[in-house]
Amino acid sequence: MTPIKLLTVVCALLLAACGSSPQHQYYLLNSNQQAPAMGQSPSLGVGPITIPEYLNRSGMVYSENGNRLHVARYERWAEPLEDGIQRVLGLNLSAALGTQNIRPHPWQRNDIPEFAVQVWLLSLDAGNNSAELVAEWRVTRTGDGASTSVAQRISRLSAPLPGPGWRAADTAAAYSDLLQRLSDEIASVIRRDMEAGASDQN
Repeated sequence: MTPIKLLTVVCALLLAACGSSPQHQYYLLNSNQQAPAMGQSPSLGVGPITIPEYLNRSGMVYSENGNRLHVARYERWAEPLEDGIQRVLGLNLSAALGTQNIRPHPWQRNDIPEFAVQVWLLSLDAGNNSAELVAEWRVTRTGDGASTSVAQRISRLSAPLPGPGWRAADTAAAYSDLLQRLSDEIASVIRRDMEAGASDQN
């Protein structure tokens, strides 16, 4: 075989290999709330959202055998994870509290919301047929030029995955469900504080 023919064969093999390589798949966290909020109260600030550095990457991350991590090569987040969490929490809280007045952190000093929600994600993992979210969160009442802590706690939530053959899409869906449950906990705290404030005024 001549050098030219050999080079042609090698190039063809390389092109075939590139054409058959797996494609990257991109996933989003989603809110399952469909009905749009109609009110303007309360005004609600969401963020900052802090995530562990090991999750601060585009590839999905899973724990293996205790302290070992697996970073997916082809399954990736379509946006930075902290941005996705902030977006979904905002949508969920908007629906739960009936308000369109949602402001992502950072907000303007002359436009401070009535309540602010800050989240420190401690763990987000999928394995052994279940997904788990652990987060510390704080709700602060920020009106009248002063900040007052309403609640601060750690939530540990888990959700089942569909059997041993679960995929990245199942992981994204399970994480979205866990964020919905976290949003419900936060919304209930804000709702109780609003009801207590209304009772004090009567």
